[in-house]
Amino acid sequence: MKNRSLVSIDDYTKEEYLEILRVAAEFEKNPVQNILEGRVVATLFFEPSTRTRLSFESAVNYLGGRIIGFTDASSSSVKKGESLKDTILTVCNYSDLIVMRHPLEGSAKYASEVASVPIINAGDGANQHPTQCLLDLFSIQKTQGTLENLTISMVGDLKYGRTVHSLLMAMSHFNPTFKFISPVELKMPDEYKMFLDSKGIKYEEYLDLAENIKDSDIIYMTRVQRERFADPLEYEKVKNVYVLKNDMLEGTKDNLRILHPLPRVNEIDTDVDGNEKAYYFQQAQNGVYARMAIMTKMLGLK
Repeated sequence: MKNRSLVSIDDYTKEEYLEILRVAAEFEKNPVQNILEGRVVATLFFEPSTRTRLSFESAVNYLGGRIIGFTDASSSSVKKGESLKDTILTVCNYSDLIVMRHPLEGSAKYASEVASVPIINAGDGANQHPTQCLLDLFSIQKTQGTLENLTISMVGDLKYGRTVHSLLMAMSHFNPTFKFISPVELKMPDEYKMFLDSKGIKYEEYLDLAENIKDSDIIYMTRVQRERFADPLEYEKVKNVYVLKNDMLEGTKDNLRILHPLPRVNEIDTDVDGNEKAYYFQQAQNGVYARMAIMTKMLGLK
């Protein structure tokens, strides 16, 4: 993993996923270390972010590193017309590692091709979000005791949801069964279903939420993303299709845990928050440990 960019979740092997999770568990036990002392991490967020940006910055701070960057494209020279290539080539001079979020699919791959330091894709449009995927794997492993042979219900925006795309690809190594629950307009894209078919992995598609979560080990809720819709009317039509409520969890498995990459809008009712099966805020905390592991492995420090 040393000096290798992380653009897509399939840049890592199954064995490398498990190694990241092992190191993340070590950091959870002892997060304050000076492993990144003398190192500079640049966070370039061309799109808004709370959890991803702050958990990366928290991870760098816990490990004794330094952070530079911007939180909005309008506060960078992009506003003056600077190209992505020029931005990346410039920031490489100032940092050991670049974490980048960008609205265009393929932007992270392009950045990795021109950069002289490793690039971590913190989300490129509706394409991939590999570090979210690794913290999701860490969360699933912690709550289930395994990654193998689980039933995972993915709910909501499966068309544009980059987090479900990455998680689907990663979990394909562990013999899951998927339930895709979404409106027709936001179905899982055919390319991902073809990928599962090629691996012999079972999946089914449903419209109804309440009736199709009873045998799930994980419910992975997603927000319908306003920013991905060109037509506001299309967004209004599907934005409130699924709302998970506490009474829907009656009769579900004891080991069930509810994940969500956040931010939540209204797809999980607040009455779920007190249920022991709600795990989304702990999931966000796990992001710090997973990102510690990713950065230190990438820099050859672990």
